[in-house]
Amino acid sequence: QDKDSKMTEFWLISAPGEKTCQQTWEKLHAATTKNNNLSTNSKFNIPDLKVGTLDVLVGLSDELAKLDSFVEGVVKKVAQYMADVLEDSKDKVQENLLANGAIVNLVINLIYGLQRNHLNYSSSLDTDPFLYIFKGVNQIDNDLKARASAYNNLKGNLQNLERKNAGSLLTRSLADIVKKEDFVLDSEYLVTLLVIVPKLNYNDWVKQYETLAEMVVPRSSNVLFEDQDSYLCNVTLFRKAVDDFKHKAREYKFMVRDFQYNEEEMKADKEEMNRLSTDKKKQFGPLVRWLKVNFSEAFIAWIHVKALRVFVESVLRYGLPVNFQAMLLQPNKKTMKKLREVLYDLYKHLDSSAAAIIDATMDIPGLNLSQQEYYPYVYYKIDCNLLEFK
Repeated sequence: QDKDSKMTEFWLISAPGEKTCQQTWEKLHAATTKNNNLSTNSKFNIPDLKVGTLDVLVGLSDELAKLDSFVEGVVKKVAQYMADVLEDSKDKVQENLLANGAIVNLVINLIYGLQRNHLNYSSSLDTDPFLYIFKGVNQIDNDLKARASAYNNLKGNLQNLERKNAGSLLTRSLADIVKKEDFVLDSEYLVTLLVIVPKLNYNDWVKQYETLAEMVVPRSSNVLFEDQDSYLCNVTLFRKAVDDFKHKAREYKFMVRDFQYNEEEMKADKEEMNRLSTDKKKQFGPLVRWLKVNFSEAFIAWIHVKALRVFVESVLRYGLPVNFQAMLLQPNKKTMKKLREVLYDLYKHLDSSAAAIIDATMDIPGLNLSQQEYYPYVYYKIDCNLLEFK
C-alpha cells in the first residue's frame, strides 16, 4: 500500500440488504472501485444477535456510545503511555504497538474474525457483551494506572538523583568528583574546604588564597574538577580561620561550598543510583510487553464495540427483520470528499428528510448533530491516527 494515499482511518458503514445482502455489498464495492479506487473495502459480517424491544435497543444505543468513548480513551492512554515509556524513541511507538500496516491488518482480521467470537458474545443482545467488554477494558485501565504510577515513581527518583549529579558545581553532588586524598581528615586543627572559583578569576585565586585569612596551609590548593565556567579547588587551613576565610573569599567571588567528606553517604548515593537504574531497566521490558498485549486487547474490544453499535443502529434505522450488510472502508486520503459523494448518491433514498436538509445546507453530505456526523446510512469512524505520536 502506498503509505501517503492510505488513511489510517476506517469507515464502518451499513446499508439495508437489497434482494440479498451480497447484492448490497457488490453495489457498494463496484461504486467505490470502478472509476478511481476511492477506498479499500471488506465485508464486515456481524454475528446475528437476538434483538430485544425497541426501547431496549434505544437504551443500548446510548450505553454503547458511552462504552465506545470509554474504550477509545483507554486505547489512547495505553498508546500515549507507550510513547512516554519509550522516551527518546517515540518514533518506535507505532512499530511497538502495531505498525500502521499492522493496525490496518488487525482491523481487517478482526472484521473477518468477529464471527469466531473473540469476546464470546452471548447470542442475546442484552447487557452481557457490554459488561464483558467494560470489565475487561476497565481492568486494563486500572492496571495501567498502577503500573504507570510505579514506573513513574522509579523514573522520577532516578531523574532527581541524576539532576543531583548534574548542574552547577555549587549544587551538584560531588560523590563522583572528590576523593579521600583531596582532604585532610580526622585532624583536630586542620580542615579542607572546597571552593568554586570562576575561571575568569582563577589567576586571582592562585595569587590570593594563601593570604585570604591567617593560617592557610601554603600550596594546599589543587584543581579537582572543572565545568564550563568554574574550577572546583580544595584548600586546607586551621579550623579557627574558616569564618574569616569564607568572608574574604566572597569578596573575590570565590564561593566556599558547604561540604563534609563522608564516604558512607557518597557510597550510599552511588548505590541508590545504580539500584534505581537497574530497577528501571528490569521493569522496562515487561512493561513494554504488557503495553503491547493490552493495547491489542483494548483495541480489539474497541472494534467489538463498533460492531455492536453498527448492529444496534442498523436495526433501529432499517427495522426488522434484521437485514443489512455492514462494510469496512479504508478511504484513500486524496479522494475522501468524492467517496462521501458516491456513498451519498448510493444511499440518499434511505432518508428523505435528511437528504432535504443536507441538500440545502452543505456540499459535503454530513450533518454535525451533537458531535456525531449524520448520514443517510449508518456510519462510524475508526480513527487509528489517534495512535500517532510526533
